[in-house]
Amino acid sequence: MSASELSTCAACGKGGDNLKACAACKMVKYCKVTCQKAHRPKHIKQCKKRAAEIFDEALFKTPPPKDECPICCLPLPLKEEEKKYQPCCGKMICLGCVYSDIIAGRSIEWICPFCRAPLESSHEEEIDRLQKRIEAGDATAMHTLGCRYSDGDGVTQDYNKALELWHQAANLSCTKSHGNIGTAYYSGEGVEKDIKKARSHWDRAAMGGDVLARHILGVFEGKAGNMNRAMKHFMISAAYGYDDS
Repeated sequence: MSASELSTCAACGKGGDNLKACAACKMVKYCKVTCQKAHRPKHIKQCKKRAAEIFDEALFKTPPPKDECPICCLPLPLKEEEKKYQPCCGKMICLGCVYSDIIAGRSIEWICPFCRAPLESSHEEEIDRLQKRIEAGDATAMHTLGCRYSDGDGVTQDYNKALELWHQAANLSCTKSHGNIGTAYYSGEGVEKDIKKARSHWDRAAMGGDVLARHILGVFEGKAGNMNRAMKHFMISAAYGYDDS
């Protein structure tokens, strides 16, 4: 890519400060929409190739490190059943720290090991706390309540409500919600089945560090015969601690 391609319109050759780069490939610039449309037949093949390269660079980039338990400062477990979201304070805590006070005899009642608030005594109290966290813009609370609606855990099962909450959380960069939305589109649970949308959400989940979504993408690539891409996905998720990869 030459400097002139970035300083002049790719279609008419005009320069200026108001040139806008091609949104997909960033390789060329245009002075107006009509120039972009006129140049598209010449540019589209190169544009698609570079856009795919940019996407793969983001997709196969090393994911962000695991979140840490705010008490023991160790990486949180990958398995959902080995950690717990605390709606009293909005912290995700490993079960080792959740049970540590009782096991060590430091407390005779169940309290949050982080904020020391009494744990919820009923589903209703937990849902109320989750709603308050949601009102505060907590994406993890949105995701957690969405899972409750999906499973019918403490609330009436409602896939539409689950998806609504997951979409809200995904818009706040909750990778787990992207993964769940992808699974919903793949299975057709609560939405019309759409493999393209499922892959799109799994892609975003994988980029954010969701190893299950990353593993699923590897499986899809393997079934499609793209073993090089499949191995890249499996190696990333395995390095992250996902044993199935």
